[in-house]
Amino acid sequence: MPNKTPLRTHSAELFPYPNQDGHLLIAGKGITELINIVGQTPAYIYDRQQISQTINSLLEQLPTQVQLHYALKANPMPALVQHVANYVHGLDIASHGELLIALNSGVLAENISFAGPGKTEQELVAAISSGVCLNVESENELKHVDRLGKQLNTLPTIALRVNPDFELKASGMKMSGGAKQFGIDAEKIPNILQSLAQYQLNFAGLHIFCGSQNLNSDAIIEAHQQTFALAAQLLHGIDDYQSINIGGGFGIPYFAGDKALNVEAITHNLHELLKQYPQFQQKKITIELGRYLVGEAGIYISQVIDKKESRGKTYLVCDGGLHHHLPNSGNFGQVIRKNYPVHISKKQAHKTRAHTEEREMEYVTIVGPSCTPLDTLADNMLLTKAAVGDYVVILQSGAYGRTASPENFLGHPHVKEMLV
Repeated sequence: MPNKTPLRTHSAELFPYPNQDGHLLIAGKGITELINIVGQTPAYIYDRQQISQTINSLLEQLPTQVQLHYALKANPMPALVQHVANYVHGLDIASHGELLIALNSGVLAENISFAGPGKTEQELVAAISSGVCLNVESENELKHVDRLGKQLNTLPTIALRVNPDFELKASGMKMSGGAKQFGIDAEKIPNILQSLAQYQLNFAGLHIFCGSQNLNSDAIIEAHQQTFALAAQLLHGIDDYQSINIGGGFGIPYFAGDKALNVEAITHNLHELLKQYPQFQQKKITIELGRYLVGEAGIYISQVIDKKESRGKTYLVCDGGLHHHLPNSGNFGQVIRKNYPVHISKKQAHKTRAHTEEREMEYVTIVGPSCTPLDTLADNMLLTKAAVGDYVVILQSGAYGRTASPENFLGHPHVKEMLV
Protein backbone atom coordinates (compact mmCIF):
# COMPACT_ATOMS: atom_id res chain seq x y z
CA MET A 1 0.00 0.00 0.00
CA PRO A 2 1.40 3.45 -0.88
CA ASN A 3 2.53 5.64 1.99
CA LYS A 4 1.02 8.74 0.41
CA THR A 5 -1.62 10.34 2.62
CA PRO A 6 -5.01 10.28 0.88
CA LEU A 7 -6.55 13.60 -0.04
CA ARG A 8 -9.90 12.53 1.36
CA THR A 9 -11.29 9.82 3.60
CA HIS A 10 -14.64 8.18 3.03
CA SER A 11 -16.59 10.94 1.31
CA ALA A 12 -20.00 10.01 2.65
CA GLU A 13 -18.81 11.04 6.09
CA LEU A 14 -17.83 14.50 4.87
CA PHE A 15 -20.76 15.07 2.50
CA PRO A 16 -23.67 13.26 4.12
CA TYR A 17 -26.53 12.20 1.85
CA PRO A 18 -29.70 10.34 2.79
CA ASN A 19 -28.85 6.65 2.94
CA GLN A 20 -30.23 3.30 3.88
CA ASP A 21 -27.82 0.72 5.26
CA GLY A 22 -24.92 2.69 3.82
CA HIS A 23 -26.46 3.03 0.34
CA LEU A 24 -27.11 6.49 -1.10
CA LEU A 25 -30.70 7.49 -1.73
CA ILE A 26 -31.61 10.19 -4.25
CA ALA A 27 -35.26 11.21 -4.14
CA GLY A 28 -35.84 8.04 -2.12
CA LYS A 29 -34.31 5.74 -4.72
CA GLY A 30 -31.07 3.76 -4.56
CA ILE A 31 -28.28 4.06 -7.13
CA THR A 32 -29.04 0.73 -8.82
CA GLU A 33 -32.70 1.63 -9.08
CA LEU A 34 -31.86 5.00 -10.62
CA ILE A 35 -29.56 3.36 -13.17
CA ASN A 36 -32.30 0.89 -14.03
CA ILE A 37 -34.59 3.84 -14.76
CA VAL A 38 -32.15 5.97 -16.75
CA GLY A 39 -31.01 2.87 -18.64
CA GLN A 40 -27.22 3.23 -18.61
CA THR A 41 -24.07 4.48 -17.03
CA PRO A 42 -22.57 7.00 -17.10
CA ALA A 43 -25.40 9.21 -15.92
CA TYR A 44 -26.11 12.46 -14.12
CA ILE A 45 -28.97 12.40 -11.60
CA TYR A 46 -30.42 15.63 -10.22
CA ASP A 47 -32.64 15.86 -7.14
CA ARG A 48 -35.48 18.32 -7.76
CA GLN A 49 -36.54 18.39 -4.09
CA GLN A 50 -33.07 19.40 -2.94
CA ILE A 51 -32.97 22.16 -5.57
CA SER A 52 -36.33 23.46 -4.37
CA GLN A 53 -35.21 23.40 -0.74
CA THR A 54 -31.99 25.30 -1.52
CA ILE A 55 -33.83 28.01 -3.43
CA ASN A 56 -36.63 28.38 -0.89
CA SER A 57 -34.18 28.58 2.00
CA LEU A 58 -32.26 31.37 0.26
CA LEU A 59 -35.42 33.29 -0.66
CA GLU A 60 -36.55 33.20 2.95
CA GLN A 61 -33.34 35.00 3.95
CA LEU A 62 -33.03 37.52 1.12
CA PRO A 63 -34.70 40.92 1.31
CA THR A 64 -38.00 40.76 -0.57
CA GLN A 65 -36.71 43.45 -2.89
CA VAL A 66 -33.88 41.23 -4.11
CA GLN A 67 -34.67 39.28 -7.26
CA LEU A 68 -33.08 35.83 -7.54
CA HIS A 69 -31.98 34.77 -11.03
CA TYR A 70 -30.66 31.37 -12.09
CA ALA A 71 -27.54 31.35 -14.30
CA LEU A 72 -28.10 28.67 -16.93
CA LYS A 73 -24.38 28.21 -17.57
CA ALA A 74 -24.21 26.15 -14.37
CA ASN A 75 -26.63 23.54 -15.73
CA PRO A 76 -28.84 24.18 -18.78
CA MET A 77 -30.63 20.81 -18.79
CA PRO A 78 -34.12 21.86 -20.01
CA ALA A 79 -36.09 19.85 -17.43
CA LEU A 80 -33.94 21.25 -14.62
CA VAL A 81 -34.29 24.82 -15.91
CA GLN A 82 -38.04 24.35 -16.17
CA HIS A 83 -38.12 23.22 -12.54
CA VAL A 84 -35.91 26.04 -11.28
CA ALA A 85 -38.00 28.57 -13.22
CA ASN A 86 -40.93 27.80 -10.94
CA TYR A 87 -39.04 29.21 -7.95
CA VAL A 88 -36.76 32.04 -9.13
CA HIS A 89 -37.59 35.52 -10.43
CA GLY A 90 -35.63 35.26 -13.65
CA LEU A 91 -32.84 33.64 -15.65
CA ASP A 92 -29.40 34.69 -16.84
CA ILE A 93 -28.04 33.38 -20.13
CA ALA A 94 -24.87 33.62 -22.19
CA SER A 95 -25.69 32.23 -25.65
CA HIS A 96 -28.45 31.81 -28.21
CA GLY A 97 -28.84 28.17 -27.19
CA GLU A 98 -29.44 29.20 -23.59
CA LEU A 99 -31.83 31.91 -24.79
CA LEU A 100 -34.08 29.31 -26.39
CA ILE A 101 -34.00 27.10 -23.30
CA ALA A 102 -34.86 30.11 -21.11
CA LEU A 103 -37.74 31.23 -23.31
CA ASN A 104 -39.09 27.66 -23.51
CA SER A 105 -39.18 27.54 -19.70
CA GLY A 106 -42.01 30.08 -19.67
CA VAL A 107 -40.06 32.82 -17.88
CA LEU A 108 -41.03 36.22 -19.26
CA ALA A 109 -38.45 37.72 -21.60
CA GLU A 110 -38.30 40.85 -19.45
CA ASN A 111 -36.95 38.67 -16.63
CA ILE A 112 -34.13 37.19 -18.71
CA SER A 113 -30.73 38.85 -19.05
CA PHE A 114 -28.09 38.03 -21.66
CA ALA A 115 -24.39 38.50 -20.82
CA GLY A 116 -21.19 37.65 -22.67
CA PRO A 117 -18.33 39.60 -24.25
CA GLY A 118 -18.68 38.12 -27.74
CA LYS A 119 -22.35 38.13 -28.74
CA THR A 120 -22.80 37.52 -32.46
CA GLU A 121 -25.11 39.64 -34.60
CA GLN A 122 -27.52 36.72 -34.82
CA GLU A 123 -27.58 36.46 -31.04
CA LEU A 124 -28.18 40.19 -30.69
CA VAL A 125 -31.02 40.05 -33.22
CA ALA A 126 -32.64 37.14 -31.36
CA ALA A 127 -32.26 38.87 -28.00
CA ILE A 128 -33.67 42.18 -29.24
CA SER A 129 -36.55 40.47 -31.04
CA SER A 130 -37.46 38.41 -27.97
CA GLY A 131 -37.27 41.38 -25.58
CA VAL A 132 -34.66 40.08 -23.13
CA CYS A 133 -32.26 42.48 -21.42
CA LEU A 134 -28.82 42.68 -23.02
CA ASN A 135 -25.90 43.23 -20.66
CA VAL A 136 -23.76 45.40 -22.94
CA GLU A 137 -20.05 44.66 -22.59
CA SER A 138 -18.43 47.38 -24.74
CA GLU A 139 -19.06 50.71 -26.43
CA ASN A 140 -18.98 48.99 -29.82
CA GLU A 141 -21.64 46.54 -28.70
CA LEU A 142 -23.79 49.45 -27.49
CA LYS A 143 -23.64 51.04 -30.95
CA HIS A 144 -24.29 47.68 -32.57
CA VAL A 145 -27.40 47.08 -30.46
CA ASP A 146 -28.73 50.55 -31.23
CA ARG A 147 -28.25 50.00 -34.98
CA LEU A 148 -29.94 46.59 -34.92
CA GLY A 149 -32.84 47.92 -32.84
CA LYS A 150 -33.54 50.57 -35.48
CA GLN A 151 -33.33 47.99 -38.26
CA LEU A 152 -35.76 45.74 -36.39
CA ASN A 153 -37.98 48.67 -35.42
CA THR A 154 -37.70 47.48 -31.82
CA LEU A 155 -36.53 49.28 -28.70
CA PRO A 156 -33.77 47.12 -27.17
CA THR A 157 -33.52 46.83 -23.39
CA ILE A 158 -29.94 47.08 -22.18
CA ALA A 159 -27.94 47.19 -18.99
CA LEU A 160 -24.33 48.31 -18.85
CA ARG A 161 -22.00 45.64 -17.56
CA VAL A 162 -19.41 47.34 -15.38
CA ASN A 163 -15.85 46.16 -14.83
CA PRO A 164 -15.12 47.69 -11.40
CA ASP A 165 -11.65 48.44 -10.11
CA PHE A 166 -12.14 45.89 -7.30
CA GLU A 167 -12.40 42.12 -7.35
CA LEU A 168 -14.11 39.40 -5.36
CA LYS A 169 -11.33 38.30 -3.04
CA ALA A 170 -10.77 34.57 -2.45
CA SER A 171 -12.82 33.81 -5.54
CA GLY A 172 -12.31 30.65 -7.54
CA MET A 173 -12.70 32.64 -10.74
CA LYS A 174 -12.20 36.42 -10.71
CA MET A 175 -14.15 38.36 -13.34
CA SER A 176 -13.44 41.98 -12.45
CA GLY A 177 -10.65 44.34 -11.42
CA GLY A 178 -7.78 45.24 -13.71
CA ALA A 179 -7.95 44.59 -17.43
CA LYS A 180 -10.78 42.18 -18.28
CA GLN A 181 -12.67 41.03 -21.36
CA PHE A 182 -15.86 41.38 -19.34
CA GLY A 183 -17.78 44.62 -19.15
CA ILE A 184 -16.86 48.27 -19.52
CA ASP A 185 -14.27 49.78 -17.20
CA ALA A 186 -16.03 51.68 -14.42
CA GLU A 187 -14.21 54.94 -15.21
CA LYS A 188 -15.76 54.95 -18.70
CA ILE A 189 -19.33 54.46 -17.51
CA PRO A 190 -20.15 58.14 -16.65
CA ASN A 191 -19.46 59.30 -20.21
CA ILE A 192 -21.47 56.41 -21.64
CA LEU A 193 -24.41 57.19 -19.36
CA GLN A 194 -24.34 60.79 -20.56
CA SER A 195 -24.36 59.62 -24.18
CA LEU A 196 -27.35 57.28 -23.84
CA ALA A 197 -29.74 60.04 -24.91
CA GLN A 198 -28.43 59.78 -28.47
CA TYR A 199 -29.45 56.12 -28.68
CA GLN A 200 -32.88 54.57 -29.00
CA LEU A 201 -32.62 52.17 -26.08
CA ASN A 202 -34.42 51.25 -22.89
CA PHE A 203 -31.80 51.62 -20.13
CA ALA A 204 -32.49 48.97 -17.47
CA GLY A 205 -29.55 49.64 -15.15
CA LEU A 206 -26.14 48.24 -14.27
CA HIS A 207 -24.66 44.75 -14.10
CA ILE A 208 -21.65 44.37 -11.78
CA PHE A 209 -20.31 40.82 -11.58
CA CYS A 210 -17.05 40.22 -9.70
CA GLY A 211 -16.40 36.47 -9.49
CA SER A 212 -17.61 32.97 -8.74
CA GLN A 213 -17.20 29.91 -6.46
CA ASN A 214 -16.50 31.83 -3.26
CA LEU A 215 -16.85 30.28 0.21
CA ASN A 216 -15.71 33.39 2.09
CA SER A 217 -18.76 35.32 3.27
CA ASP A 218 -16.61 38.28 4.36
CA ALA A 219 -15.24 38.59 0.83
CA ILE A 220 -18.72 38.52 -0.70
CA ILE A 221 -19.97 41.06 1.85
CA GLU A 222 -17.06 43.38 1.03
CA ALA A 223 -17.77 43.02 -2.70
CA HIS A 224 -21.45 43.82 -2.14
CA GLN A 225 -20.55 46.90 -0.13
CA GLN A 226 -18.22 48.10 -2.87
CA THR A 227 -20.80 47.26 -5.54
CA PHE A 228 -23.52 49.32 -3.86
CA ALA A 229 -21.12 52.21 -3.37
CA LEU A 230 -20.01 52.10 -7.01
CA ALA A 231 -23.59 51.87 -8.28
CA ALA A 232 -24.57 54.85 -6.12
CA GLN A 233 -21.65 56.84 -7.51
CA LEU A 234 -22.31 55.96 -11.16
CA LEU A 235 -26.07 56.46 -10.98
CA HIS A 236 -25.98 59.68 -8.96
CA GLY A 237 -28.58 62.04 -10.41
CA ILE A 238 -30.07 59.31 -12.61
CA ASP A 239 -33.42 57.79 -11.71
CA ASP A 240 -34.66 56.41 -15.02
CA TYR A 241 -33.57 52.78 -14.57
CA GLN A 242 -35.12 49.64 -13.12
CA SER A 243 -32.44 47.44 -11.59
CA ILE A 244 -28.92 46.76 -10.42
CA ASN A 245 -27.54 43.27 -10.96
CA ILE A 246 -24.93 42.61 -8.26
CA GLY A 247 -23.82 39.27 -9.69
CA GLY A 248 -23.36 36.08 -7.73
CA GLY A 249 -20.27 34.31 -6.46
CA PHE A 250 -21.83 31.98 -3.88
CA GLY A 251 -19.78 28.78 -3.75
CA ILE A 252 -20.35 25.24 -2.54
CA PRO A 253 -17.85 22.99 -0.71
CA TYR A 254 -16.08 20.42 -2.84
CA PHE A 255 -12.90 19.42 -1.07
CA ALA A 256 -11.62 18.30 2.31
CA GLY A 257 -11.44 21.32 4.62
CA ASP A 258 -14.04 23.33 2.70
CA LYS A 259 -16.72 24.93 4.87
CA ALA A 260 -20.19 25.80 3.67
CA LEU A 261 -20.79 29.45 2.86
CA ASN A 262 -22.29 31.56 5.66
CA VAL A 263 -25.27 32.78 3.64
CA GLU A 264 -27.02 34.28 6.67
CA ALA A 265 -24.22 36.84 7.09
CA ILE A 266 -24.45 37.80 3.41
CA THR A 267 -28.23 38.23 3.40
CA HIS A 268 -28.09 40.21 6.65
CA ASN A 269 -25.61 42.57 5.01
CA LEU A 270 -27.94 43.01 2.03
CA HIS A 271 -30.74 44.06 4.38
CA GLU A 272 -28.38 46.65 5.90
CA LEU A 273 -27.19 47.92 2.52
CA LEU A 274 -30.75 48.59 1.40
CA LYS A 275 -31.24 50.69 4.52
CA GLN A 276 -27.96 52.48 3.85
CA TYR A 277 -28.88 53.31 0.24
CA PRO A 278 -32.50 54.49 0.23
CA GLN A 279 -32.19 55.52 -3.44
CA PHE A 280 -32.20 51.82 -4.33
CA GLN A 281 -35.19 50.81 -2.23
CA GLN A 282 -37.63 51.24 -5.11
CA LYS A 283 -35.36 49.48 -7.58
CA LYS A 284 -34.82 45.79 -8.27
CA ILE A 285 -31.62 44.37 -6.88
CA THR A 286 -30.82 41.21 -8.83
CA ILE A 287 -28.53 38.46 -7.64
CA GLU A 288 -27.62 35.73 -10.14
CA LEU A 289 -26.59 32.30 -8.92
CA GLY A 290 -25.98 29.01 -10.67
CA ARG A 291 -23.73 26.54 -8.90
CA TYR A 292 -25.08 27.44 -5.44
CA LEU A 293 -28.65 26.57 -6.44
CA VAL A 294 -28.04 23.24 -8.19
CA GLY A 295 -24.47 22.05 -7.56
CA GLU A 296 -25.14 20.03 -4.42
CA ALA A 297 -28.27 18.45 -5.89
CA GLY A 298 -26.50 16.40 -8.57
CA ILE A 299 -24.46 13.22 -8.73
CA TYR A 300 -22.46 11.62 -11.54
CA ILE A 301 -22.51 7.83 -11.71
CA SER A 302 -20.14 5.58 -13.62
CA GLN A 303 -19.60 1.82 -13.41
CA VAL A 304 -16.41 -0.05 -12.57
CA ILE A 305 -15.48 -2.08 -15.65
CA ASP A 306 -12.05 -3.24 -14.49
CA LYS A 307 -9.97 -3.44 -11.33
CA LYS A 308 -6.22 -3.76 -11.56
CA GLU A 309 -3.03 -3.55 -9.55
CA SER A 310 0.03 -1.69 -10.81
CA ARG A 311 3.17 -1.74 -8.69
CA GLY A 312 1.39 -1.56 -5.39
CA LYS A 313 -1.40 0.80 -6.52
CA THR A 314 -5.03 -0.24 -7.02
CA TYR A 315 -6.97 1.20 -9.94
CA LEU A 316 -10.67 1.17 -10.60
CA VAL A 317 -11.32 1.74 -14.32
CA CYS A 318 -14.76 3.17 -15.07
CA ASP A 319 -16.92 3.82 -18.12
CA GLY A 320 -17.16 7.51 -17.26
CA GLY A 321 -14.54 10.19 -16.88
CA LEU A 322 -13.33 13.64 -17.91
CA HIS A 323 -15.31 13.58 -21.19
CA HIS A 324 -18.46 13.90 -19.05
CA HIS A 325 -17.16 15.54 -15.88
CA LEU A 326 -14.17 17.72 -16.71
CA PRO A 327 -14.20 19.73 -13.43
CA ASN A 328 -13.93 16.54 -11.37
CA SER A 329 -10.83 15.55 -13.34
CA GLY A 330 -9.13 18.75 -12.19
CA ASN A 331 -8.92 20.22 -15.69
CA PHE A 332 -11.41 23.04 -15.22
CA GLY A 333 -9.50 25.72 -13.36
CA GLN A 334 -7.87 23.78 -10.51
CA VAL A 335 -4.24 24.73 -9.99
CA ILE A 336 -3.62 21.61 -7.90
CA ARG A 337 -6.00 18.72 -8.49
CA LYS A 338 -8.19 17.80 -5.53
CA ASN A 339 -10.71 15.01 -5.15
CA TYR A 340 -14.43 15.64 -5.29
CA PRO A 341 -16.40 13.66 -2.70
CA VAL A 342 -16.79 10.08 -3.92
CA HIS A 343 -19.01 7.19 -2.82
CA ILE A 344 -18.81 3.53 -3.81
CA SER A 345 -22.24 2.00 -4.33
CA LYS A 346 -22.72 -1.75 -4.70
CA LYS A 347 -24.51 -2.85 -7.86
CA GLN A 348 -26.90 -4.86 -5.76
CA ALA A 349 -27.35 -6.08 -2.22
CA HIS A 350 -24.98 -9.05 -2.09
CA LYS A 351 -26.70 -11.44 0.30
CA THR A 352 -23.70 -13.74 0.20
CA ARG A 353 -21.36 -10.98 1.24
CA ALA A 354 -20.65 -10.54 4.89
CA HIS A 355 -21.45 -7.20 6.43
CA THR A 356 -17.80 -6.89 7.40
CA GLU A 357 -16.82 -7.07 3.72
CA GLU A 358 -19.33 -4.32 2.91
CA ARG A 359 -17.41 -2.11 5.34
CA GLU A 360 -13.93 -3.02 4.10
CA MET A 361 -11.92 -0.02 2.94
CA GLU A 362 -9.07 0.34 0.49
CA TYR A 363 -6.95 3.02 -1.14
CA VAL A 364 -7.83 3.35 -4.82
CA THR A 365 -7.24 5.62 -7.76
CA ILE A 366 -10.29 5.81 -10.00
CA VAL A 367 -9.82 6.53 -13.70
CA GLY A 368 -11.93 6.80 -16.81
CA PRO A 369 -11.68 5.03 -20.17
CA SER A 370 -9.82 7.75 -22.07
CA CYS A 371 -6.26 7.30 -23.31
CA THR A 372 -4.82 10.12 -21.21
CA PRO A 373 -3.47 10.24 -17.64
CA LEU A 374 -5.63 13.35 -17.14
CA ASP A 375 -8.72 11.13 -16.99
CA THR A 376 -8.82 10.77 -13.22
CA LEU A 377 -12.01 10.58 -11.16
CA ALA A 378 -10.29 10.17 -7.78
CA ASP A 379 -6.65 9.94 -6.74
CA ASN A 380 -5.52 7.69 -3.88
CA MET A 381 -8.72 7.84 -1.87
CA LEU A 382 -9.71 5.62 1.03
CA LEU A 383 -13.07 4.23 -0.05
CA THR A 384 -15.33 1.24 0.46
CA LYS A 385 -13.84 -1.79 -1.27
CA ALA A 386 -15.25 -2.06 -4.78
CA ALA A 387 -15.64 -4.84 -7.32
CA VAL A 388 -16.19 -4.87 -11.06
CA GLY A 389 -19.82 -3.93 -11.68
CA ASP A 390 -20.12 -1.61 -8.68
CA TYR A 391 -20.81 2.10 -9.13
CA VAL A 392 -18.62 5.13 -8.49
CA VAL A 393 -20.73 8.11 -7.47
CA ILE A 394 -19.29 11.62 -7.63
CA LEU A 395 -21.19 13.99 -5.35
CA GLN A 396 -21.49 17.79 -5.70
CA SER A 397 -21.97 17.30 -9.45
CA GLY A 398 -25.10 19.30 -10.23
CA ALA A 399 -23.23 22.21 -11.84
CA TYR A 400 -20.66 22.48 -14.61
CA GLY A 401 -20.91 18.85 -15.59
CA ARG A 402 -22.04 17.60 -18.98
CA THR A 403 -22.03 20.91 -20.86
CA ALA A 404 -18.70 21.98 -19.35
CA SER A 405 -17.02 18.81 -20.61
CA PRO A 406 -15.60 17.55 -23.94
CA GLU A 407 -18.34 14.97 -24.41
CA ASN A 408 -17.18 13.93 -27.89
CA PHE A 409 -13.57 13.35 -26.81
CA LEU A 410 -12.37 10.04 -28.28
CA GLY A 411 -15.90 9.17 -29.40
CA HIS A 412 -17.07 7.54 -26.18
CA PRO A 413 -20.86 7.24 -25.63
CA HIS A 414 -22.65 10.33 -24.38
CA VAL A 415 -23.87 10.64 -20.82
CA LYS A 416 -27.56 10.66 -19.91
CA GLU A 417 -29.26 13.04 -17.49
CA MET A 418 -32.34 12.60 -15.32
CA LEU A 419 -34.19 14.90 -12.93
CA VAL A 420 -35.93 12.94 -10.17
